[in-house]
Amino acid sequence: MWQAAAAGETREVLDPADATTLQLVAEGGAEDTDAAVAAARRAFDEGDWPRTAVAERSALLRRVADLLQRDREEIALIESRDTGKTLEEGRVDVDDVTNAFRYFADLVMNESGGRVVDAGSPDVHSVVVHEPVGVCALITPWNYPLLQASWKIAPALAAGNTFVIKPSEVTPLSTVHLVKLLVEAGLPAGVANIVTGAGLPVGQRLAEHPDVDLFSFTGGLVSGTKAGAAAVSGAKKIALELGGKNPNVVFADACATEEGFDTAVDQALNAAFIHSGQVCSAGARLIIEESVRDRFVSELARRAEKIKLGRGTEDGVECGPLVSQQQLDKVEAYVASALAEGAQLRCGGARPEPSDVRPATGYFYAPTVLDGCHREMKVVREETFGPILTVETFTTEDEAVALANDTEYGLAGAVFSADTARARRVAARLRHGTVWINDYHPYLPQAEWGGFGKSGIGRELGPAGLDEYRESKHIYENLRPEPVRWFAG
Repeated sequence: MWQAAAAGETREVLDPADATTLQLVAEGGAEDTDAAVAAARRAFDEGDWPRTAVAERSALLRRVADLLQRDREEIALIESRDTGKTLEEGRVDVDDVTNAFRYFADLVMNESGGRVVDAGSPDVHSVVVHEPVGVCALITPWNYPLLQASWKIAPALAAGNTFVIKPSEVTPLSTVHLVKLLVEAGLPAGVANIVTGAGLPVGQRLAEHPDVDLFSFTGGLVSGTKAGAAAVSGAKKIALELGGKNPNVVFADACATEEGFDTAVDQALNAAFIHSGQVCSAGARLIIEESVRDRFVSELARRAEKIKLGRGTEDGVECGPLVSQQQLDKVEAYVASALAEGAQLRCGGARPEPSDVRPATGYFYAPTVLDGCHREMKVVREETFGPILTVETFTTEDEAVALANDTEYGLAGAVFSADTARARRVAARLRHGTVWINDYHPYLPQAEWGGFGKSGIGRELGPAGLDEYRESKHIYENLRPEPVRWFAG
């Protein structure tokens, strides 16, 4: 049942390409959050979903996947206009979300009924089974709202949980559409709940709510650690994905041929500037071997200047705007601090001139390459979440590894080398949750996604992603019970 916020408040959702209003949504508060948690609690404690056969839960996830493909163009357009990304990126997101629902549908369906434990006696049947955690509070970020929602919702439902989701107040529209599809697919009332509103009070209330059993958050380090601390104080199960500052290590041998050089440059552009750099796994730190640095960075900057900026729905546009004025201001501040600390501007570093596909009121910023960077710079240490690529150099393999690991984050990274043994050796030494070799950005639903250091706690995707939403229960059955006779009488 869709309803207005208890206080009657609404929020404007803006189009970042021109700052006009896309839609009004309810601005929920603590009262709305409590009502959503209560609905999820009733659905879990009294409803049928947690006890629904695995085959039925799996079938529902597949129906959702089919509905996502039915509405592919509509959802891609919503995602493009709401986040600023290109329409083609929006289509890719819908396909990835579809794959996530189908993956978890298959995974839960193909699992056995439990893990048998040898009790050392033929008269004892001992088994470990999985059960749903309960009510899950899910908080998703503004950069990939639909994709991140699917990484949480699909395994939560596959495991038999109920949930309350709070999408970012900046980009809630595709998540609203997804919840509508869940209802259309036949999900029972109360299982899926959404509250649109700000982190304070909605996110904080979800983190501290006594009737929430699991708290899953994807977003920034500061807000995530605060919310996580509130969740831990209530002894909830938690999963936090808090971003990254990701190295892209390029060895000279990767550039020994023209094809290798072109590929490495192309991948560096892809790593740093897809979705205007608003990606937690963005390769924002280029760590390049000194001997090829001049040629590589010159070509990189030349091609970065040719990236076509504009409204994501326009043909030929390669990068859209930043998501908000706040994010634009943040990016400008990072570039200013880098230049003040001695970085060399190779391209970008400013808002572009308006054009027919780039309204003057939009939150656009040119792809920026900063050369001559070092670890003491703020722009190198902190997650900028914008179209900023910093360049550092190395001369030895050990130095490359040391630079790549010299970060408080540990989400993702990449190694480019024509020497397979070296690439695998370096990948093994990197303290990052995902390491790509001679590639950047692909992910697989079957593979686990998580990080080291301050990049978070827990795993998403893969079998571990499903386990995040389950508890283990040991059932010990004595087939021939007898008196214990420990005590007299």
